[in-house]
Amino acid sequence: MHRKHAGSLALAVAREMQSFDTMSRPRPILANRYWLLTRRCVQRTFLMRPDEAMNNAFLYCLFEAAQRFDIRLLLAQMMSNHHHVVLHDPGDRVVDFYHRFHTNLAKCVNALRGRWENAFSTEPTCLVELADAEAVLDKVVYTATNPVKDGLVEQVHHWPGPKTTRSLLEGRALRAKRPAYFFRDDGPMPEEVEFFFELPPELGDTAVLLEDVRARIANVETACARDRQQSGRSIVGRRRIARQSWRESPHSHEPRRNLRPRVAARSKWARIEALQRNHEFAREYRAAWLRWRVGLPALFPPGTYALARFGNVKVRASTEPDVKA
Repeated sequence: MHRKHAGSLALAVAREMQSFDTMSRPRPILANRYWLLTRRCVQRTFLMRPDEAMNNAFLYCLFEAAQRFDIRLLLAQMMSNHHHVVLHDPGDRVVDFYHRFHTNLAKCVNALRGRWENAFSTEPTCLVELADAEAVLDKVVYTATNPVKDGLVEQVHHWPGPKTTRSLLEGRALRAKRPAYFFRDDGPMPEEVEFFFELPPELGDTAVLLEDVRARIANVETACARDRQQSGRSIVGRRRIARQSWRESPHSHEPRRNLRPRVAARSKWARIEALQRNHEFAREYRAAWLRWRVGLPALFPPGTYALARFGNVKVRASTEPDVKA
């Protein structure tokens, strides 16, 4: 290679390295993964305060997106200013799923509340990989008991949002109708959607797992009741929640610049393995990205999402194992 050309290439690579280091850290999006999805409303406002119309819109947008991208929903919880969804992605469509879900839900929220601008926080969507079966169950219980641990209601089934936990534990489908205040009657969106929340059999015996989830929810409810009794605090209650304005937000202080974990696992070794895999992915991705940006042949690691989808880059075939049972 000519010395002048080699010097120009080295300078270009150095500039791209500096540019890459200012980007958000890449993450692999692989098939057959379990995830905890969380999104918060803008400025923590109660835009999703539960009522009949909001409950229906949340379920409709969630179910429609899950059906479109073949997502298996384990559990979801719609709080007044954020939501949690525990899901299994058999393919590698989780990003497509939550993009459609959040886009349609934000439009429904704005149409229902008579407002404009963004409905969700500008922070990146929180997506945590659940690296073992124990972590999946932990997040199912965490999602179910969120209203209880936040001091809003005494028991999970008292929460006035969609009855998703009851649907999971009783094996009953939930239905939602197309919100007429946003979607047109002659449009492509289905008139009604129906979905089951369920624990995939790959995690273990479903009946045993559901009984474990039921017992752990009861333990959380008992522990929270004991804490309230000792501290003298009371719950907010369904009536006060229903009277809250969607323009309001919590008065509590919001922690800033906390850690944003990308992996959760009960097993220390499963967590280490997942973190090492993500570190190796980022290393391979960085090397391929630097070559690609200066016009050299590049092979990206399995799990590359955005550039594979929109940049038509070459991606190496995946040999990743499934989630640990």
